[in-house]
Amino acid sequence: MNNSGMWTLVATVAAAMLSAALIRIIRPLLLRHALARPNARSSHQLPTPQGAGIAVVAATLAVAGTIIALMDASAAQFPMAVFAATLFIAVVGCADDLRSLPVVTRLVLQASAVAAILLAAPADLRVVPAVPFWIERGLLLLAGLWFVNLVNFMDGLDWMTVAEVVPITAAMIVLGSIGDFPWPAAILAAALCGAMIGFAPFNRPIATIFLGDVGSLPIGLLLGWCLLQLAWHQQIAAALLLPLYYLADATSTLLRRIAGGEPFWAGHRSHFYQRATDNGFSVIGVVGAVFTLNLVLAALAIASTRIQSFSFEVALVVIGAGAVALLLHRFSQPRSGK
Repeated sequence: MNNSGMWTLVATVAAAMLSAALIRIIRPLLLRHALARPNARSSHQLPTPQGAGIAVVAATLAVAGTIIALMDASAAQFPMAVFAATLFIAVVGCADDLRSLPVVTRLVLQASAVAAILLAAPADLRVVPAVPFWIERGLLLLAGLWFVNLVNFMDGLDWMTVAEVVPITAAMIVLGSIGDFPWPAAILAAALCGAMIGFAPFNRPIATIFLGDVGSLPIGLLLGWCLLQLAWHQQIAAALLLPLYYLADATSTLLRRIAGGEPFWAGHRSHFYQRATDNGFSVIGVVGAVFTLNLVLAALAIASTRIQSFSFEVALVVIGAGAVALLLHRFSQPRSGK
């Protein structure tokens, strides 16, 4: 195992242990002050504490920050902007958990966090150099804002976020170990992976605690930044493949609601994974299918970095899109024998 591989292992294990320990400590407090009560849009039937994201985010940032500083303090300048923006958006999420914020206020604050990261990034980092700099950064701002929110939207089922984040971050660890992913981002991905693993036993169906917006929003920001590292290093196919299920489910649902004249900003139960449980699929069945699909997408993403061929990368994205489409179709249909 090389030096970076050792540090990613340390980050994963340390973050898992710290996350689990912090959840045990804060859960009694959350039981008293942060209960998520069931409503018509909920997938749970009993009041359940939310706010485990406090532990997940704290463990991720503490472990990743410590290891990055130990490895090379000079390389931590840009990740520090990410850490600050993550803490800020976690505070926004916590406020929204305790007392719902107006939609416009939420979006402005979230956009501020995304913008802070983009402003701190070196100007020579480009996805498509032919596109004018400020146009590209403006599009990245919109994409980042959408990604933060779609991770929040998709956090509506026990283990769903675990089934998404763990395969994505595990793939990033692999890419870091073979030199196709910047090492600070690989350390951050490893810490996030470990923190989610530490959270998983508490969120297994039937969950005893939820992430809350204090967790889902910063997790979306951190994942988005890691995916942006891939895109900035011209691993665009990998950056698309890794989150493809979330992108497809959340974006197609949003467009369908807009086309139907629904209040798309309001809570609902029309995501494909939610429709699957209404169609007779068990929670374990849904998250198991999503986890398996994400492993396939992770393998395709890793493969896309090994051969520098545009046609090969396009073919892998098409294969991934086909696999996602099949699962979405399956979720939209009543389960056989229901």
